[in-house]
Amino acid sequence: MEGSITWVGIDAHKKTLAVAVLAPGNRPVEEFTIDNNEQAIKKLGRRLARTAKGQEVRACYEAGTCGYTLQRRFEAAGVVCEVIAPSLIPRKPGERIKTDRRDARKLGELLRAGVLTAVSPPSPEQEAVRDLCRCREDVRADLARCRHRLVKMLVRRGLVFDAHQRLWSVAHRRWIEELVFDNETDRVIVAEYKLAIEQLERRLRAMDAELEKAAQLPLYRDHVAWLRCFRGIDTTVAMIFVAELHGIERFDSPRALAAYLGLVPSLYASGESERRGKITKTGNGHIRRALVQACWQYRHRPGVGANLRRRREGQPERVLTIAEQAERRLTSRYLRLKGRGKHTNKIVIAIARELVGFLWAALRDDRDTARHGARSSTLIEGVKASAAPRSSPRLRKTSTSIPSTSKIAVGQRRKA
Repeated sequence: MEGSITWVGIDAHKKTLAVAVLAPGNRPVEEFTIDNNEQAIKKLGRRLARTAKGQEVRACYEAGTCGYTLQRRFEAAGVVCEVIAPSLIPRKPGERIKTDRRDARKLGELLRAGVLTAVSPPSPEQEAVRDLCRCREDVRADLARCRHRLVKMLVRRGLVFDAHQRLWSVAHRRWIEELVFDNETDRVIVAEYKLAIEQLERRLRAMDAELEKAAQLPLYRDHVAWLRCFRGIDTTVAMIFVAELHGIERFDSPRALAAYLGLVPSLYASGESERRGKITKTGNGHIRRALVQACWQYRHRPGVGANLRRRREGQPERVLTIAEQAERRLTSRYLRLKGRGKHTNKIVIAIARELVGFLWAALRDDRDTARHGARSSTLIEGVKASAAPRSSPRLRKTSTSIPSTSKIAVGQRRKA
């Protein structure tokens, strides 16, 4: 079957596409360049159909600035096209020549060999919501830069706010408003910085309102509500997590999800030596940044505040059980690692890696048991169900492994 497939490698750029066609048999590789527009891609689709003579045609290109529009155009032209993860493409250390045609031929040959890793493309609606989350991150980053510029300008003038109070609090803003400058130029500079900060704060509030609207869409409503049951996760972090993944079913285990987010430690093992290093930081950095920011909340003692209690109202019992388990385990783990003298940043990364497993268990609809032995939501519901027979060995085993949610049981475990 594979001997009748026509393989196409594409080196995509903003204006042009370098194409390499590997026809079945011993025919030579056909290489050419076309324009990167819809009309040229349709023409290429008809050309490939004539070359394949009714057989299957499969193409690929690296994920990059072209996004998924190029893939959708090829699918509309009747060509099966895959988007390849660039970081997972095999590379020869001895290669020192790089051209567009060489890259296109290399992609076609690797696609035919079956050693490339495809990226799961989102739908146009999912891509729009994902870009909305990224736009919000850009606005937040611009706001932080403008605030830093104003603070550093005041430091250069010898004006330093109280170090024991938090910057950009009500007291800090009042302090800035009460500043008086003798130089007219300084007054103009501060006024411009303040105007930029006010504009970006309005934009950030507008983006948060748009995210609230997107969170109510049927595609995201349930999963966002479940994630908001966890401590430190509100609508913004939940939307980033759901929109960037566009499908939790892509990951068979929490370890696979943690590896995709770059939260697993790097490993070098050769012969008798084995060395673990920093986290890989591969995959999706947007989710990793949001989760790490949320995990700073687990340095405090376990507790359910008014906002978290309101977010948990009306949510499934299995999700609440997983969220309570996560809060107790992660807060105790933070204190345990802190007592061992670990650096705070390393502790937060470890907390984020474990939080990924709890989020994976809460979002899985099939409720299968995790491969690494984590409890599935089906087993949690089985423990809660009063009609479950005690003779079932699966439920009896799970009921002994899942901690009780009562304060008495928690106190007894701590005393033990």
